[in-house]
Amino acid sequence: MEKSLQLEMPKKRGHWRKKIGREYFIIKRKMHLLRNRSSYAKAKMAIPFWHELFEHKSFLLRPLRSVDMELQYNKVTNLSIAISHINDIVIKPGEVFSIWNLVGKPTKSKGYLEGLVLENGKISRGIGGGLCQLGNLLYWMALHTPLTITERWRHGYDVFPDINRTIPFGCGATLAYNYLDLQLKNETTQYFKISLWLSDTHLHGQFFSNQPKSVHYEIIERGHIIQQQFWGGYSRHNQIWRKTFDIHDHLFSEELIAENHAIMMYQPFLPETTTSDEKKMCYR
Repeated sequence: MEKSLQLEMPKKRGHWRKKIGREYFIIKRKMHLLRNRSSYAKAKMAIPFWHELFEHKSFLLRPLRSVDMELQYNKVTNLSIAISHINDIVIKPGEVFSIWNLVGKPTKSKGYLEGLVLENGKISRGIGGGLCQLGNLLYWMALHTPLTITERWRHGYDVFPDINRTIPFGCGATLAYNYLDLQLKNETTQYFKISLWLSDTHLHGQFFSNQPKSVHYEIIERGHIIQQQFWGGYSRHNQIWRKTFDIHDHLFSEELIAENHAIMMYQPFLPETTTSDEKKMCYR
């Protein structure tokens, strides 16, 4: 990765420009989904034997400074509705998995509540807010499977300090109905199944296959740097690499998965606080 990476200063766009642009991309994506609907995964199948490929979980409630906890509780409701459309979905050979093609538009009439949304690096409220946690979980799990990630949008802003982070920075996937999606293509001969559920404390997920696991993966971060930009702010950069090992733990491939570039919305290089509330402040 280059030693000096320059990012433009965030631009403020007018309300109507953002609204019209958003509607344009929503309609464009709807037309694409209609033209290609036969290629998208939508079936739930009973296959006798499933082999677990990977499992992960993420905390549901995280106290965040200056964020109403009501938005966190509402997020749990939103996740519960969304995962009901995805749980047990099977991705057949040649099919594409799409979050929005299965979940549809999150609206009040469907039971979705106001949750936390990020817009241009700022925290606000929106119906269906909090579903990015679902995108983050599915993306991280997909990195540990043979599925091909054909669409993933990175977060353009680093909003919260990563105290107690358990996975590398930049291993999430942002979502916005319906033009910022997470899509996975099955280019293998296997069948894959996604399992999702909520416990009292976590969002849980598992990927299964109808064939035994023949490889395993390790996701690592390289080239992590924080830089001050010419306009005064700070930015954060890294690369995500994936190592593939055979059943004997022999490394046989290594590939660059993603490069992440994000504008930081908090002051870097500050000493870690020692209060219990501060140590809980983590976006993932």
